[in-house]
Amino acid sequence: MSPELHFVLILVLRMAVAAAFVVSASIITERSGPVIGALIATLPISAGPSYTFLALDHDAAFIAEGALASLPVNAATIYMGLTYAVLAQRFSMWISAGSAIAVWLVLATIIRQFEWSLAAGLIVNAITFAICIPLLKPYRHVAKMPLIARRWYDIPLRAALVASLVGTVVTASGWVGPRVTGVMALFPIVFSSMMLILHPRIGGPATAAVLANSAWGLMGFGLGVAVLHVAVLQFGSPIGLCCALATCIVWNLVLWRIGRRKSGKAS
Repeated sequence: MSPELHFVLILVLRMAVAAAFVVSASIITERSGPVIGALIATLPISAGPSYTFLALDHDAAFIAEGALASLPVNAATIYMGLTYAVLAQRFSMWISAGSAIAVWLVLATIIRQFEWSLAAGLIVNAITFAICIPLLKPYRHVAKMPLIARRWYDIPLRAALVASLVGTVVTASGWVGPRVTGVMALFPIVFSSMMLILHPRIGGPATAAVLANSAWGLMGFGLGVAVLHVAVLQFGSPIGLCCALATCIVWNLVLWRIGRRKSGKAS
């Protein structure tokens, strides 16, 4: 087998695995309501496969530097969610989602211009969450979450989006370097697909509730990225990736437990 064919087959396999993972998580998200759906959506559903496959091709130093570039991009994602949540109350999907994605692209472009330290990335995230979480609070609840009727193109669309992201990140990583790769790896595929698929079906306010509930989960995701940066340098890529995933899962489980307690007290 030629090296070129081997590369293409491995790339297609990686894209298919990542797509299957994201589609499964998205289906669970749709059936779980805005709170549980938001917790699932803020797990490393698309970034996780991207970094896993990057670790197969690059050393720990590359992954650590990429994670350092990804950390402030997490802040851009929550600004994207806030933009969508506000606009979706009154405007169409194209205006709301288009404006939100444009905000992310602008912020990610600005972020890419700087070299970030771990402390600086954490500070940017802390400031962002302090600003955005109170602003998102009014949009976290809807009177009733409409039932979601899935259409034939939903799964192919999600699969195509995440497969394209993984394919682009893995292919381009060798010549764009770890900083740009880290920014690309955190493109919000899951949130974008939610906006494009759910908004026409259940309405802007209900879709906004899913994204608004994701704020606390994104905080845990940011911590997971920080853990990835530190752990891969100390223990290598496999253990570092596992530590980052464990951080996100434990954080979201704690959020779920706190939510259950509050619901129990309220009832």
